Amino acid sequence: MRKLFDEIVMNKAFTKEVDDADDDDPQLPALPSGGKNYITPQGYARIRAELLELIDNERPKIVEIVHWAASNGDRSENGDYIYGKRRLREIDRRIRFLTKRLEIMEVTDPAVHHGSEQIFFGATVVYVDDKDVQRTVTILGIDEADSSKGQVSWVSPIARTLLKARTGDVLQLVTPAGIVEIEVMDVQYPSPADGSTH
Repeated sequence: MRKLFDEIVMNKAFTKEVDDADDDDPQLPALPSGGKNYITPQGYARIRAELLELIDNERPKIVEIVHWAASNGDRSENGDYIYGKRRLREIDRRIRFLTKRLEIMEVTDPAVHHGSEQIFFGATVVYVDDKDVQRTVTILGIDEADSSKGQVSWVSPIARTLLKARTGDVLQLVTPAGIVEIEVMDVQYPSPADGSTH
């Protein structure tokens, strides 16, 4: 009886395609409870453009390659077919991911705060720490922040510390090494006219 059970389990285990394992959707970065997924108009446009490029151009090209490769016979040793199917799954995963992200995004234009000294979403903030190290960060959405460009997500510890503060405020930033005192030196927003920071 045990042998029969083991054979059934083994047979079922090998009926699932190995490639299905990478079909899982990427997990969305966590948002604060009850929070929104804020994004700038520029970030929203960039993500929407990527989605449309995948749907209108890249996916149809790969579908055509897969269709052509499938017509060439044995699919098990057909590199174009195997690669094409894998790439198609990657594209479909990315399309699902971007579609879900766009559905929950709330576009917020930081230019509405132009001229304000208070820190809100989209602000570029210059602050100095208690060791006189000056840093500049721009507070952006989860899906658009790029740390290599000095951009931080609005849910990051530094952004949460800075939000609602004003020029001249001294704040307590909690870090893994302990509490660091920081002072807000300058707050800038993009100009409503051209979208650049002044």
